[in-house]
Amino acid sequence: MGIALRCIAFVCTVIVGLPLRAAPPNVLIILTDDQGWGDLSFNGNTNLATPNIDGLAKAGASFDRFFVQPVCSPTRAEFLTGRYHPRGGVWNVSTGGERLNLDERTIADVFRGAGYATGCFGKWHNGTQYPFHPRGRGFDEYYGFTSGHWGDYFGPSLDHNGKMVTGNGFIVDDLTDRAIAFIGGNAAKKRPFFCYLPIPTPHTPAQVPDGFFKRFDGAELKLRGPKAENVAKTRAVLAMCENIDHNVGRVLAKLDELKIAGETIVVYFHDNGPNGPRWNGGMRGFKGSTDEGGVRSPLLVRWPGRIAPDTRVAQIAGAIDLLPTLTDLAGIPLTSRGTAPGATRPERRPGSPSDTERPLDGISLKPLLIPATPPAPWPDRVIVNHWNGKVSARSQTHRLDATGKLYDMVADPAQTTDVATKEPAVAAKLNAAVDAYRRDVLGALKRGAEDDRPLPVGHAAFPITQLPARDGVGHGKVRRSAPAPNCSFFTNFAGGKEDRITWDVEVATPGKYHAVVYYTCPPADVGATLELSVGPVAVRTKVTEAHDPPLRGQENDRFKRESESYVKDFKPLTIGTLELSAGRATVTLRGVDVPGKSVMDVRMVTLTVIP
Repeated sequence: MGIALRCIAFVCTVIVGLPLRAAPPNVLIILTDDQGWGDLSFNGNTNLATPNIDGLAKAGASFDRFFVQPVCSPTRAEFLTGRYHPRGGVWNVSTGGERLNLDERTIADVFRGAGYATGCFGKWHNGTQYPFHPRGRGFDEYYGFTSGHWGDYFGPSLDHNGKMVTGNGFIVDDLTDRAIAFIGGNAAKKRPFFCYLPIPTPHTPAQVPDGFFKRFDGAELKLRGPKAENVAKTRAVLAMCENIDHNVGRVLAKLDELKIAGETIVVYFHDNGPNGPRWNGGMRGFKGSTDEGGVRSPLLVRWPGRIAPDTRVAQIAGAIDLLPTLTDLAGIPLTSRGTAPGATRPERRPGSPSDTERPLDGISLKPLLIPATPPAPWPDRVIVNHWNGKVSARSQTHRLDATGKLYDMVADPAQTTDVATKEPAVAAKLNAAVDAYRRDVLGALKRGAEDDRPLPVGHAAFPITQLPARDGVGHGKVRRSAPAPNCSFFTNFAGGKEDRITWDVEVATPGKYHAVVYYTCPPADVGATLELSVGPVAVRTKVTEAHDPPLRGQENDRFKRESESYVKDFKPLTIGTLELSAGRATVTLRGVDVPGKSVMDVRMVTLTVIP
């Protein structure tokens, strides 16, 4: 066999002149939610142990200064596209502002176009309705939830390729099971895979199985954060981080079991800084801040046999670099905006820029991971962090904060002393980078009422459309169940003249649609007539069955939750069938002839194309 392979190699390289290409590597991306740089024992936190994650650094490369964005959906958009998040229309974390424009190509599009099986298992947070849904963004398989956070991590309602299902046990364990099954199935077929595992913890609610929490319950912390630290929350977060490490270990063990660890690139990083003040290496800021502590994340990259163990990378890098880096490592050529040859094109909005007008903001980090001999020169870079109008710029040695103060991050990593007057050339350089970002990146960003992107309904490739409360608008006395929209439901839905719930939609496919509402209703309120209209077309049904389950989630919380809604087990009620025309319309849900205090509580409406 060895002689035969050498003969083939000889024919390819000597006679034909073509190199014998190795099999394409698998790719596994693990992204955690609200885990700070300081929430790993690898980075010096002695309160917890994360041996599996630490092992990735020891077996591969760790980046000393890797930067993401201050909150969830912007970082995810930058990982997916290799471009700063405002370029893709991402300006918020809910109510539609988290959606990634449909004319952006994702890293999953690129890898699927190169023949990879693609799967995403976890928190998506870049759009719900197809083609914003993961299945419309290059992923063959999706299991998880598409919004910014979830209300209960034990046996939750989840999305499996667009259909609502009930999760199995604790969500992180369940998502890991799905990722392992995806990896195993494709390994058996000898098909390269791109597996994205966006773990939704330690984002609150603070829930974790007893076995992980018991050693932290009441424990004295060895390291303390700022005075504002909520110690009870920190204990729960540390337990959640140890659960993450356990599940990372499970996936890595599967790669070993399948004997494909050497053929798999593993990447691990976080989406923003810690979700509250706790120990974070003395850096200033946490989630939501454009200061160092709000945007610094670990980046660990393992590829046995290709990336040398214990490689330490000092150069700054960011989430925008992951798409060009991974495609470069995998040998997938890119155009200027990351299109794989032969890949299908995404839907394009009328008048949207061409491929050549959409350059990547990131660069390939391959020369830092697998250095050439002699090493190639590395560019002097500036990476920009932005959230909610605040912009900060980071060079290799300095940070210009959102107020215009300059800090020497080598001598002053805690950002205590403004050196702008002492180093005017550095300040001018970073101010110019901020000005260019505001002009070239933020200039065309649509926010709030200016964001005129209706929710797509009824694509033939994805017949069911979810219209959750998160994406709707309550009118009159209708209210959300919690301030944070992501996992909320509508309540106080009475029969007043102005009481209604609306969604702004664009119907893609004309024809008949099956309409369902997910509701709860106490016995005293049974009997209301519910009307659903889509533009001029309306259908009515009567609420004849009580369904009044208790709120749940609090029984699993390790401390009182901050903003997430508690949840209920909502029941589907068929409203009827509507004949819809293609085009833009308003979906309106209202009560007619309401005998009780309320029509119902509403979690979601679904519209399904009838073949």
